[in-house]
Amino acid sequence: MTQPIEFDAFLAVDVRVGTIIEVEDFPEARKPAWKLSIDLGPEVGTKRSSAQIVDLYTREQLVGRQVACVVNLSPRRIGPFMSEVLTLGFPDEQGRVVLVTPERQVPNGARLF
Repeated sequence: MTQPIEFDAFLAVDVRVGTIIEVEDFPEARKPAWKLSIDLGPEVGTKRSSAQIVDLYTREQLVGRQVACVVNLSPRRIGPFMSEVLTLGFPDEQGRVVLVTPERQVPNGARLF
């Protein structure tokens, strides 16, 4: 069972939707991954993220797809790459990451609440 948190702690996590605008190979990653550039709207801008999603998503399937990202975490270095946001996903039965996406198109930068 997980520990409960106060509602204000949840509100401190800034989850926004953005559109993937570029996907690059990431051959230096220890586990297969893509480098993503994500348009998170005018307030946040375009940010980069590394995502271990090559098992389920091709480059062509990703460009133009909206995804949910945590935008207020500290940047994290992954090998030679600086990941600026955390792209969210859930593991499927085989442990492959399934991206969190809105059920329908919403404006880039829209905040989860």
